[in-house]
Amino acid sequence: MDLLTLLQLLDSAVRLATPLLLACIAGLYSERAGIFDIGLEGKMLAAAFLSAAVAYTTGNVWIGLLAGIGASLLLSAIHGIASITFRGNQLISGVAINFLAAGLTVVIAQSWFAQGGRTPQLAGAARFNPITLPFADALRDVPVIGPIYYELISGHTALVYVALVIVPLTWWILYATRFGLRLRAVGENPAAVDTAGVSVVGLRFAAVGICGVLCGIAGAYLATALQAGFTKDMSAGRGYIALAALIFAKWKPWPCLWATLLFGLLQALALRPDLIQRTLGFSVQTQLLDALPYILTVVILAGFVGKAIPPRAGGEPYVKER
Repeated sequence: MDLLTLLQLLDSAVRLATPLLLACIAGLYSERAGIFDIGLEGKMLAAAFLSAAVAYTTGNVWIGLLAGIGASLLLSAIHGIASITFRGNQLISGVAINFLAAGLTVVIAQSWFAQGGRTPQLAGAARFNPITLPFADALRDVPVIGPIYYELISGHTALVYVALVIVPLTWWILYATRFGLRLRAVGENPAAVDTAGVSVVGLRFAAVGICGVLCGIAGAYLATALQAGFTKDMSAGRGYIALAALIFAKWKPWPCLWATLLFGLLQALALRPDLIQRTLGFSVQTQLLDALPYILTVVILAGFVGKAIPPRAGGEPYVKER
């Protein structure tokens, strides 16, 4: 495999891993605060639909992005009220959100656009376009460094760079700020946080809100950057894959990046069966390559759930002692 082919493969992996990374970090905030969120899939799907619909209607992708974040935040608020305020079962609430999003997006899309549950194709300012970083063209022909900068680092959409920046930002927030310390503490021992005079409910709602924002960006990326419009069930299980990556990463920001890049690489390989054949010397069924990320998800959930230790108060509603 030559350098250019490898860089193109990695470039595809980064693009495909971006929604997984955003959803994985979203789940990280929520679960670190003790709120399990299996509804990442539904939030991404709702955000994908509304961002594409609003971007098409207004012709402005940034307004579409805000609409997608708003849709995800609304579902996050529902999940927060159900699981924090009313102390309901967090898993059931998340599943309900997934069902709600899967049904409503298709029904509303058909009502608005009458295209079989899809939105019209986005073009121009209605979608995110690749950004050429400074000096990328000038350095293109420089050996090794030039192709890496031009093919791999430059040429992504704005949301890819946002996702990559969010990883070190999340690490800093969780491990170097008072808010992050309290957020981690409320997922481990909410009673101790409450005793210290800090609102457990407030911290958990803040975490759920951050989760909603990041899921909104992930969904908007799917419909307005990775693709050019919304299609039925376009999240395609990415929310569940993000949860598997989160478990594999043991709820830590940097491992989340590497885990989602692994899933992105598997998805990129599925798009290049010819590359697999040239490398291995024999062909692999395309259907098997497409299924690899989902197979890995099942393997991780089956093999790592018992070994990866989640936040101790995760999934448990907090009842303040009188």
